[in-house]
Amino acid sequence: MELRVAVKKFFGAFALDADFTVAGDRLGIFGESGGGKSTLVNLLAGTISPDDGSICLDGECLYSKGQGVNLRPEQRRIAIVFQHPCLFPHLSVRNNLLYGYKRCAPGNRRVGLDSVVEVLKLGGLLERGVTNLSGGEQQRVAIGRAILANPRLLLMDEPLSALDDQLKFQIIPYLKSVCEEFAIPFVFIAHSMVEMRMMAERVMVVEKGRIIRQATAEQLARQRMDTSQVGYINILRLGSPRQVDGLYAYPWGKGELLISFRARNPEALFELSSRDIILCKKHPEAISARNLLQCRVVGLFEAGNRIGVDLEWGRERLIGEVARQAAQELEIREGGELFAAIKASAFRELG
Repeated sequence: MELRVAVKKFFGAFALDADFTVAGDRLGIFGESGGGKSTLVNLLAGTISPDDGSICLDGECLYSKGQGVNLRPEQRRIAIVFQHPCLFPHLSVRNNLLYGYKRCAPGNRRVGLDSVVEVLKLGGLLERGVTNLSGGEQQRVAIGRAILANPRLLLMDEPLSALDDQLKFQIIPYLKSVCEEFAIPFVFIAHSMVEMRMMAERVMVVEKGRIIRQATAEQLARQRMDTSQVGYINILRLGSPRQVDGLYAYPWGKGELLISFRARNPEALFELSSRDIILCKKHPEAISARNLLQCRVVGLFEAGNRIGVDLEWGRERLIGEVARQAAQELEIREGGELFAAIKASAFRELG
């Protein structure tokens, strides 16, 4: 998919002035609240019109002030999943799912009800009213409704921000699998870098109504390490722990990681900040941290006044960070070795 956008939209003192071309099937729009992300989504969907400019999707003009083109939302075949499910309370799950499908031209119906129900695990919910569903179930129905509209592009406007962490990271696999299964390109909007890394490949950063940069999600996470309050977040998938002296040992890398609690699920995602990894040049004689990993340095990168250190332990990778002066004192170099000390309490379960 290729998206070419050059639009201007004014709301009082706020001005959106976006000019970009981006290609890919897993795109992201990242930025703080109030930066213009949702405005851009609505311009793409056609629910609001630009004051000037043009929008082209895969070579087709959706809007052009100069050419007098402004396709209606239903003509654009672009579906939206909002922050809140926005389901029809008087309709059953089945009829909510089929709402867009029934309004889709028969020639565009590539995706059917049964396949969406199977991927999103909605089989036991079809005859229920949507007001009797959990928040996660409602959001899965909203995703299914959007997919069954058989769009050529799916816009997801912060679809996870209203959910708690446990629900949020249960929904992400459904979002990814349904788009992959039915080959539907998407634009994922969020102000969470962790969500963005899990969903998108190429990311556009919006700030004060402008696209200030494009990067891969991983590049962006590394660039923001210095300015982010939490540094770089390592995401680890761990499972099958054993109990060891009041701690839980999870298989990972060359051995095990000791964590102070047991995850809610047999296999879970954990986050670990780069700032919770203490790097040592030599093996410390004694240390309170329960995890001490002898790692190989496979890369270094700069982020402001911080140095990111890409560490390898077995086949697994971690990003640690140190001040520039500390990097010099530790003589950190690619191919060298460092000990990474991590407290058992430093890990946080995502879902």
